[in-house]
Amino acid sequence: MSTLRLAPMTDQQYARYREGAETGYAQNIADSGAMPLREAQEKAREDYRRLLPDGLSSPGHHLWAAYDGDDEIGMVWLHIEEKSAGPHAFGYDFEVRPELRRKGYGRAIMQAVEQTCHERGAVSIGLSVFGSNLGARALYEEMGFEVTNMGMRKRL
Repeated sequence: MSTLRLAPMTDQQYARYREGAETGYAQNIADSGAMPLREAQEKAREDYRRLLPDGLSSPGHHLWAAYDGDDEIGMVWLHIEEKSAGPHAFGYDFEVRPELRRKGYGRAIMQAVEQTCHERGAVSIGLSVFGSNLGARALYEEMGFEVTNMGMRKRL
């Protein structure tokens, strides 16, 4: 791996991202058992409309492509918001291309995000992860993220 860098998404990258992001998010919601797929699809559409009303120009939201040299290897969507204790960051989405997973890119992207947040004065980074995403959960815990709340369910 050469030096990993984050760069703002282009309009073309954003269009490609949005094409599959809502669908994937809705499927994750449905797979978690939180709601049926049709309702999850409506929730995903509404969440993206509310959070990114102006796409790449939505205030406080940063969507970056991650590169290893010239190769696009993933993406990250981060929101930075000023609060009473200082700026807080929240990671809404984070992806490594499927064929490149388990090669250290996830950790490298998260380290680049932490550095970027540090440079912007953020005092914390939050994120959500679906319970079934064991690989991501393990990575986040290894990197020092702590559970702040937890939902549990028993299927009957």
